[in-house]
Amino acid sequence: MRMAQVSDPRWGITVVRLMAGVILFVAGIQKWASGIGGFSGFVTQLGIPAPQVVAPLIATGEVIGGLLLILGLGVRWVGVWFICEFLVTSLYVKLGRGAGWDAARVDLMLLVAAVLAVLSGAGALALDEWLVRRRTATVANRSVATVPR
Repeated sequence: MRMAQVSDPRWGITVVRLMAGVILFVAGIQKWASGIGGFSGFVTQLGIPAPQVVAPLIATGEVIGGLLLILGLGVRWVGVWFICEFLVTSLYVKLGRGAGWDAARVDLMLLVAAVLAVLSGAGALALDEWLVRRRTATVANRSVATVPR
């Protein structure tokens, strides 16, 4: 691999995207594996409305969103979802309820990773990138095929 490829910022974005995806996927799986009722009880204690709906929605969003981040598919849209989630968890659940910096730092980092995803896209090694290249090649092939000779 050439040095220019290694220093491409898309690789840094990819590392952040992959790690955030793994963290979120595992967190969502753990919420389901330990019984969604426990997480629903926690959401109830926070005073969030409709905890029986919100808790499974968050857990499912973390599983599916984490998987999509790992695959690099729909990354900007997934980033919007996680910006909403981590604004609430970091500012309301952790910092707003006095849990302190130590409790909020992972949530804040995941918030920043979500902002990076929205602003920068998927980076390298992503299905989003592959789909764009494929569409571009298809459009280019069609326009070459329709040029009169």
